[in-house]
Amino acid sequence: MAAANLEKPQRSPIVVGDKSPAPPADQHQNDPRVRAICDILNRLPPMELERSLSNSGIIPVTELVEAVLSLSYSSPSSAVQFFRWSGLSCKQTPRAWNLIVDILGRNGLFDAMWDAIRSMKQEGGVLSTATFASAFDSYCALGMIKDAIMTFDVMDRYGVPKDIVAVNSLLSAICRRDCSTADAANFFDRVKTIVPPNADTFAILLEGWERERNASRAKNTFGEMVIRIGWDADNMSAYDAFLNTLVRADQPEEAIKFLKVMKSKNCLPGLKFFGNAVDIFVKRNDSANALALWNAMVLDSGLIPNLVMFNAMISLLCNNQQIELAFRFLDEMPLYGVFPDPVTYNTIFGCLVRNKRARNAETFLVEMRKNEQLPYPSNCAAAIKMFFEQYNPAAAIEVWSCIANELVRPDNDSANEVLLGLMDLGRLNEVKRYAEDMLGRGIELHPTLIEKLKIAFHKADKFDLFDRIVRRAKRF
Repeated sequence: MAAANLEKPQRSPIVVGDKSPAPPADQHQNDPRVRAICDILNRLPPMELERSLSNSGIIPVTELVEAVLSLSYSSPSSAVQFFRWSGLSCKQTPRAWNLIVDILGRNGLFDAMWDAIRSMKQEGGVLSTATFASAFDSYCALGMIKDAIMTFDVMDRYGVPKDIVAVNSLLSAICRRDCSTADAANFFDRVKTIVPPNADTFAILLEGWERERNASRAKNTFGEMVIRIGWDADNMSAYDAFLNTLVRADQPEEAIKFLKVMKSKNCLPGLKFFGNAVDIFVKRNDSANALALWNAMVLDSGLIPNLVMFNAMISLLCNNQQIELAFRFLDEMPLYGVFPDPVTYNTIFGCLVRNKRARNAETFLVEMRKNEQLPYPSNCAAAIKMFFEQYNPAAAIEVWSCIANELVRPDNDSANEVLLGLMDLGRLNEVKRYAEDMLGRGIELHPTLIEKLKIAFHKADKFDLFDRIVRRAKRF
């Protein structure tokens, strides 16, 4: 049998680390027979395997062989020995052969990998594009681009056509494995007149340029794609990658321009691009282009944004003091089946507080409580301070009541702001009452606040009230 002609690899495996994807999972890996064989392969040296496997009493069948091989990527020599032994009892499947090729290639045992490929040719009917795609991936994982391309060049000698599936497999391997997309583009330029590209070809290249943020090359590839295969709404991944490249390359205006052209061709990108672009615009604090994108993708094209996108846009608008627009987004959320969460409410409430819009903040707090949404402690402390500064102590106390009644342990900073605000208004009796209540809740009074209270009570000739606060504080 051809499997018996496989030579045992003599070289130590080359560790490729994270560049190599995880071996395929197998539904039979919990089979006790699989575990028993894997234990033998992991425990014994290769020269003792055949005898131990034969003595195990386990009869190799197709599913068993494939399951064991899928779990043997870290032991290529043992995997080969097992493959040879099992081949004496059952005919190896194409998947089993491909697993051996993949195991050897991923471990950098390329001579042995080619021995396996030659044996597959002799076996007949088991070689396929998948076999060579595995070899492409293994070479590219180690940066051996020339070897991967040479592998493509000899495919037809093994009876496997160099078709578009093979071309795309090699392009994908080159782009995916931290190699230069320029190498993939050079290979593409060499074969495109022989093997006509399809939509996947251009999507692979455009995703490569996206990772490298090469807007110039992406524009060239995109232009060639349109010329060669035209516009196709199903080619969404290519449109996503191209527009993402422009946005990441700090060309938002170009992205919006191309987006409008795509829209005229009924070839819009998808949610992936939209989400990425919104995130980038938020990080750059670019509300103008974010709004232009939103209008093109949502208002004009019917894309349904999610809660994360709404929150990102509201945060961006609040950061740019565009609070009215933020309110508009808040009001429109239910129209898209999206409902605000604590992040949404606190983003707007915090913006109102920072901008000293006391009346709006007071009204909005009522709406928040109506919808069972609590302000964050940091927002509460800032709001209490702002309300006192705006001579609205009732609203400040309302904020305190909100958190005092709803939180298990109210925020220290908010409590201290309440006492400080009442003190500044000369309402020392209320200071004493609230301070005693706060101390009873386990709240700590800041040392700086205590010092200010001492001065205020002394000036008002109410030092006895201050003494009661201090004594109660020491008690707790």
